This record gives sequence, structure tokens and C-alpha cells, in this order.
Amino acid sequence: MFGYRHAVLDHCAALLGDRGAGLRALDFGAGDGWFAEKFPERGLAGSVVALDVRRARGARVEPMLYPGGDLPFEDRAFDLVYAVDVLHHCDDPEASLRELMRCSARYVLLKDHVHATRAGFAMLCMMDEVGNRLAGVPCPYRYQRDWSWRPVMAAGGFVEDGMVHPARCHPLLPRFLSDELQFVGLWRREGP
Repeated sequence: MFGYRHAVLDHCAALLGDRGAGLRALDFGAGDGWFAEKFPERGLAGSVVALDVRRARGARVEPMLYPGGDLPFEDRAFDLVYAVDVLHHCDDPEASLRELMRCSARYVLLKDHVHATRAGFAMLCMMDEVGNRLAGVPCPYRYQRDWSWRPVMAAGGFVEDGMVHPARCHPLLPRFLSDELQFVGLWRREGP
């Protein structure tokens, strides 16, 4: 897990560059708060509000708890909204994505998964089970297929600003098993 998180953080840093400095950010599905802690440390955000549906054991950052569904924030309340491996755990990933866009004034940063084949889907299911079940995180297997979230982003007024795909996130797995299933993308609000 340690190598994975650092690899993901490095991808986020490469996409954001120095644009994150001073930004007010929302960490959607913050888990134990590792990313909410690291984003300000790395200059990827000025401040971070951690949000989740439950408090994780050993939380590094105390999250704001909410019951799921609509986010408890005004439109464009944050400069940056990000979600690391969260959307595919949501009941309706596309509805959650629309909420993330609603709350962002400038950027949406996503680390998640994409697949195009049954084998890719099966691999994601297996990785999710190994990585999440022991921690009590439900695995509903709602992964993005064939970049189906891109039109949702475009309809919400966001344009792709940068993409890492395939993304090397699992340093201990052979590249052919995981990299094609991982992406980190940055979208920017276009227009008013």
C-alpha cells in the first residue's frame, strides 16, 4: 500500500504541477486521510477538507462525515475536488462525479480505473477484494468501462487538462496486470 500511495501522489503532482499551491481542496472519500495530509505537504493544495461516509480506523485527518448522495457544499465551494479510488465504490459513480463537478470552481482530479474487456473487469474485481474487503470497504464493482465518464465531464463543462494512462501505480505487480486499468486525470472547468 505504501508504494501504491506514493506512486499515485507522484502522478497527481505531475498533473497539478504548481497550480495547486494555495488552492482550497475537497478530498472526496478521504479514507484515513493520507492524501488529505500529503496534498498540502507537497504543495498540491493550500488546505484540504476531508469528506467521507465513515471514519476510518487510524485516521490521520479527521473527516467531515456525511450520509452519501448530494455533497453538503455550495456550488463551486472548492478550487480543486479530488477522489482517489473512490468513484467505483459509489452507488452511482456518474451522479457522484456530477456532484464533484458542481462543487469545483476550477479542477477535478481523479485517480480511478478503466477497463475495456472482461479480463480487465475480473482483474479489477480481484484487486478491489484484496485491497478493500479486509478494511470493511464495500466493493460494488462499478468501474468505468471504455471511458464512459468522459462525456459526463464534458457535459458538466470540464475539459481534460492532463491524463496519465496507463498509470504505473502498483510497483509490485507486473505492468501488464494493472497499468492499463489505472488512470489519473485532471479536468479543468471551461467557461463561466
